[in-house]
Amino acid sequence: MEASEDRITEKVQSLSDLELAVLICLVADQHCIIEAERQLTRDVLEELKPVATNTFGLTWAVLECTEHTTLDDFGSGILVRGEENDYFGNKAGRGRGELIRGKRNFTRTAVHAAPKPFLFIALNASDTPRLTMHLNDQFFISHKHQADDGLPNLEELQEKNHALDDGASMSSVVRTPPFQPGKHKPQQALFLPDDLETLTKLVSQVRISSEVRAYLYNIIVFMRLHRAVAGGISALATRHFNTLAHIDSSSTLAPLHGLDYISPSMIALAARKIYPHRIVITAPENERSMQWGSSLEAVKAVLEGVTVEDVIEEVLESVEVPL
Repeated sequence: MEASEDRITEKVQSLSDLELAVLICLVADQHCIIEAERQLTRDVLEELKPVATNTFGLTWAVLECTEHTTLDDFGSGILVRGEENDYFGNKAGRGRGELIRGKRNFTRTAVHAAPKPFLFIALNASDTPRLTMHLNDQFFISHKHQADDGLPNLEELQEKNHALDDGASMSSVVRTPPFQPGKHKPQQALFLPDDLETLTKLVSQVRISSEVRAYLYNIIVFMRLHRAVAGGISALATRHFNTLAHIDSSSTLAPLHGLDYISPSMIALAARKIYPHRIVITAPENERSMQWGSSLEAVKAVLEGVTVEDVIEEVLESVEVPL
């Protein structure tokens, strides 16, 4: 078992930030939002394709949603072309539910069951309106991809294509023997199903002390009571917060720390992943102190420029950290 954990730890250490976000969601059996600057979204999309295929052995489908996308467009658009029976098999089902929660995709002609594992990623441009509060709450974590984070899979693919182009240009000068194609063996994914199962078992073994559990819930209370927060600190967010704290503290997903218990630093890290896409900043006229006579202009001055990230960091600084 230790050899298996060491092998998985080496794999985890080789992952990019995007790949790690995907891994966390696969272990938790949840879904995520990825944000990037508008000019980067196309490149991030292309990066996610080999992440799905080469890193985790998943088949992917891409659906670009606009204000004109209908439910029928969405239902049929996410089906993997030509592999519906393998990945979204036609299975009879009753009732209706969201795809994210119920793992069912309802089209006009069938009910398609989601595969296992199944990951839904919402790729959003940073300057676009957020998803509705209810839909946001269903996503486990959010990850912001910055330009300097790099796109290693896409860059590797571009290097290979560049090498092929160079080889093609040389062929007009240097004669080479014709290529003899052999049987192509599909590339094995970096993370196999057994690896994900091992990670899930490790997460179930993580311990949390009463002091650290109190720290986690104090953060939730302080978030709810923050004057700039209008909403987003839901019961589902609390469950996700607790789940992610266990995953972040797994000895495999925190290889640099080698922890099998939850530390306060892991709680803070989980908070920075769980709440950015959920917290709604209040309008000055709705700030709670207005109920007992605060000046609207004074409240506007206090709330001016306050971001979700500011709220999270202020709460983390305010809550006493257990020793």
